[in-house]
Amino acid sequence: MPSIIPTLKIIAALLALAFSGCATTAHRTQPMKAPPAQPLRTVPRVDLARYMGDWRVIANIPYFAEKGCIDSIETYRLRADGKIDNIFTFRKKSFDAPQGQVRALARVHDTQTNAEWRITFFKVITAKYLILDLDPDYRWTVVGHPSRNYGWIMARDKTLPDATCAAILRRLTAQGYDPARFEKVPQLPAQLPPAR
Repeated sequence: MPSIIPTLKIIAALLALAFSGCATTAHRTQPMKAPPAQPLRTVPRVDLARYMGDWRVIANIPYFAEKGCIDSIETYRLRADGKIDNIFTFRKKSFDAPQGQVRALARVHDTQTNAEWRITFFKVITAKYLILDLDPDYRWTVVGHPSRNYGWIMARDKTLPDATCAAILRRLTAQGYDPARFEKVPQLPAQLPPAR
């Protein structure tokens, strides 16, 4: 059986490039704006036990590996050592496609709020994870990155009401995000774009 180590090294290098902010602008549909001087504001407090579990990705500003992903789920599991297992599962372009998986390990960076994490991929790439918005009942959440080049709107269910999405996008705009960059992530076959 061939070793998967070379493949993992390639993926690790690509993730490092994506999160370093050096990604090419060739695929962007709009010019990038310089991020506002103000840092992103996280929520005041996150109950880690309530935050754990499955979150379906409703919309995102994807990094390269998320392009074409559907049925995307972020799963968080709190470990005995206080770290958090992060498992990202997805399919590519079709609900009949095999499920892919990427594993990472997170730790809480700001223990006063639990709203700022560091997620490490392949033991070498670390990315900032900021919880920017959170439903009081933990039915949806919004995660951002200080560069504002990445963002995720996630929910416990496969859909989120349009009014809720619109309100989330307004708050993200107030934090300096460009709402037009968020792409819907199909969670149901009916949400897929028509075949060309």
